[in-house]
Amino acid sequence: MTIVVGYVPKPEGRAALVAALEEADLRGEPLHVLNTSKGDAYSDPGYASDEDLAEVTALLEESGVPYELEHRLGDQAGGAADILDAVERLSASLVVIGIRKRTPTGKLLFGSDAQTVLLQAPCQVLAVKA
Repeated sequence: MTIVVGYVPKPEGRAALVAALEEADLRGEPLHVLNTSKGDAYSDPGYASDEDLAEVTALLEESGVPYELEHRLGDQAGGAADILDAVERLSASLVVIGIRKRTPTGKLLFGSDAQTVLLQAPCQVLAVKA
């Protein structure tokens, strides 16, 4: 089995990565780190830069946990769909996501990738706050 973590270069993404590394080490499972962008904007703050990826790779190498880093432009469906696709494709035992504080109105108007993953993932979900 594999642990999938949705990574964004923000505090909640870093918290999710650290928690996923701890879980992977505890369970003795490999880690699949996923960073995607819909590709419909010129600049996506959730899409990791080369510097971000170098930092993530250094942390992964230092941990000693077997890992795979997937960094690509996703489809138009968004981050939640990419995470759920990876969970299905890899038969993941756990998915780890970072969450941020949002108002009820913000959730209602804009939806939430985290909420979609929590409700639709076929495996356990660990939601981590920054």
